[in-house]
Amino acid sequence: MSNLENFTPQPTQDGSFTFFSTEFNEAFHSHYGAKQESLLKFAVPTRLPILAKTGFIRLLDVCYGLGYNTAAALKTIWEVNPSCHVEVIGLELNPIVPQAAISHQLFTNWDNKYSKILSAIAFKYQIQSDYLHANLLIGDARSLILKLQKSGFQADAIFLDPFSPPHCPQLWTIEFIDKVSKCLHPNGLLATYSCAAAVRTALLSAGLVIGSTPPVGRRTPGTIAGYSAHTQTLTTSEFLPLSQAEIEHLQTRAAIPYRDSNLSDNTEEILRRRQQEVNVSNLESTSQWRKRWLNYPPSGFTP
Repeated sequence: MSNLENFTPQPTQDGSFTFFSTEFNEAFHSHYGAKQESLLKFAVPTRLPILAKTGFIRLLDVCYGLGYNTAAALKTIWEVNPSCHVEVIGLELNPIVPQAAISHQLFTNWDNKYSKILSAIAFKYQIQSDYLHANLLIGDARSLILKLQKSGFQADAIFLDPFSPPHCPQLWTIEFIDKVSKCLHPNGLLATYSCAAAVRTALLSAGLVIGSTPPVGRRTPGTIAGYSAHTQTLTTSEFLPLSQAEIEHLQTRAAIPYRDSNLSDNTEEILRRRQQEVNVSNLESTSQWRKRWLNYPPSGFTP
């Protein structure tokens, strides 16, 4: 675990701040903006403004991190319906991260009630009020998701926000995403910033239908997923189908998934296993796919 002093706020373009993780060698958010990413990659695609009108929403925030996704979700919901009841389950490996966000006062430009909520979640791991019941579960998300699934928890919206697959493959495997999908309500939606073919393969293997979300802070899209019966009720503006290029990308070696059958392997084992599978695959290479689609995907894309 890291100390609070190990986290230095870094400004992003929308005026919000993020941290850089030395453990995963990545920033928690892109330079575009932590606050905007949480809103446009997670809260809006999962249709929280519409769900708010129902009066009750369950959220699962996988990799709670600094708390931006939960904060953006609550703000989005309560701006539509201030009396909407919300239940939040957050999964986080390192409790120092949300605590550092509070200690560095990263939410001072938010309404004071959100700062108080996030502070309680970060330091007490829970908060219960008239319209909110939130719990932050600390530990390996792979173990936590098994317990959550057994409890019967069904989320209306799931935010899947680990570090990138090359740096944190254990939370993008077929096995882990299958367990996450079992915590998704039949009429719920799962959102992630990643459009990696291996991630999308795992979502499809879990029995979900996938679509794209608009790019935010980068030229590549995110991914939205849900069960077929529900996604068929949505318009293309609510659930954008994959393009032909994206569909064909799922037929390349890039789509070979990460595997972790016992939900216990380390990063190196998972990466090595996938690379061995890639090396003997007869599927089309990503470079060949890129040539066929000229400049798609744009630079910066991580297959």
